[in-house]
Amino acid sequence: MNENNYFPELRNIMTAAHTLNEILLPTPLMNNRHLSEHLGANIFLKREDLQMVRSYKIRGAYNKIKSLTPEERARGIVCASAGNHAQGVAYSCNKLRISGKIVMPVTTPKQKINQVKMFGGKYIDVLLTGDTFDQANAAAQEECSKNKLAYIHPFNDPRIIEGQATIGLEILQEAKELIDYLFIPVGGGGLISGIGSLFKQLSPKTKIIGVEPAGAASMKKSLEKGEITGLAEIDKFVDGAAVQRVGELTFDICRQVVDDIITIPEGKICTTILQLYNFDAIVVEPAGALSMSALDNYSKQIKGKNVVCIVSGSNNDITRMEEIKERSLLYEGLKHYFIVRFPQRAGALQNFVNHVLGPQDDITYFEYRKKTQREKGPAVIGIEIQHPEDFHKLIQRMQEQNIKYQYLNENPNLFEFLI
Repeated sequence: MNENNYFPELRNIMTAAHTLNEILLPTPLMNNRHLSEHLGANIFLKREDLQMVRSYKIRGAYNKIKSLTPEERARGIVCASAGNHAQGVAYSCNKLRISGKIVMPVTTPKQKINQVKMFGGKYIDVLLTGDTFDQANAAAQEECSKNKLAYIHPFNDPRIIEGQATIGLEILQEAKELIDYLFIPVGGGGLISGIGSLFKQLSPKTKIIGVEPAGAASMKKSLEKGEITGLAEIDKFVDGAAVQRVGELTFDICRQVVDDIITIPEGKICTTILQLYNFDAIVVEPAGALSMSALDNYSKQIKGKNVVCIVSGSNNDITRMEEIKERSLLYEGLKHYFIVRFPQRAGALQNFVNHVLGPQDDITYFEYRKKTQREKGPAVIGIEIQHPEDFHKLIQRMQEQNIKYQYLNENPNLFEFLI
C-alpha cells in the first residue's frame, strides 16, 4: 500500500470491525434531552466514554497491534501518548501477551498513568519524559530505533485510522434517520480521518465538523495554510487533544473529508464538562467535551436537524475539578480578581464587604499583606458573581467608594503570577 495516497477503504474498516468484535461491544448512540431541547435539534451522543478503557482509543490500538507479524510481537512494541492511547495499547498488550514500553509526558494526569499500569499489568513499562506529546513521541521513536520495537502511533497509521473508523459503522447501524451533522474532536486527526472517510463513502450528505481546543488548533492551522504546520507552543489543558503537529496521513484525509474545523476556548470546554455532569451525570475529560462544546457555534445550522457528537473519553482526574470550575467561571465572566489597596485602619475590609459587594457576590479568594509605615496595604481578592452583568455594578460601587484597584483578569502575566 502506498501510504502517500492512502484513503481508508470500506473493506479494511469492515475487517477492523471484525477484529474488534473479539474484545468490544458497540457503544450506545444516546439521545440527549437537555441538549436537544436547548438547541431545538435532535442531539445524539456516541458514548465512547463507556469503553472498557473509557475512550475510543482501544479501537485503533488493538486493531494495529493485532495486525503485527509474529516476529514484531516477539520483539515488543513502543508508543507515546498523553493517556488514552496508552491505555488502549496497555490493554491490548495484556490481552495479546505482548511486551510494551509506553512513553508519556510528565504532565499526564496521575489518574491516567495509574490506569495505564492497571490495564497493562506485567506486560508494560511506563516511561515519563517531556512536557508534551511531541516530546514524548520523540523519545518513543528513539526507543523504537534502539531496540527495534514496533511503533504504535496514536493517529498517523492506517490500522489506527481504520480502527477508529469503526465508530462510524456503529453510528450508521444505530441511527434511525439520516445524520445531518457529525461533530468530532480533533487532536492528531486519527478519529476524524477514520469516521469522516467512512461517512463520505456511506453517508456523503452528512456534514463532518472537526472541533479543536483553541490553545492547540494544529489541524485548523494546517488546513488553512494548505500544509502541515506545527505549533511552537500549545495549551496542554485539553491533554487528550493537545498536539503540536498533526499526522501526514490524517492531514491528507482531513483535506478530503472535513467540511469545517472550529476552535473552542478551554474555558468553554470546562463549562461543558460541568453542565454534562450536573444535567446528565456524564463524567468527561476535557477532550471528551469538545464536540458538545461546539454546538452553540452551529446553533442556527443544526436547528431541527439530526446531530451526533462523539463523546471521546472520560479519563478525568478528580483533582482537576477545581481548575475546571475556575476556568469555567472565568470564561463565563462570573469570577474576577483584583489587587485592592486598603487603607491600613480598622474597618477597611468591613466597609468593602458592606458597601462594595452586592447581595449575591461572594469573596472566594483573599490574600492580604500589611506593610509598615505605609498608608495602604495591598490585597488580592477573588470575587464570584451570579450574573455577568453584575460585574459593571461591582466596578461602579468600587469607584463610588474611592477604592483603588487593579483588575487582574485582563493582565495574564500578573494573573498567572499571583493566582
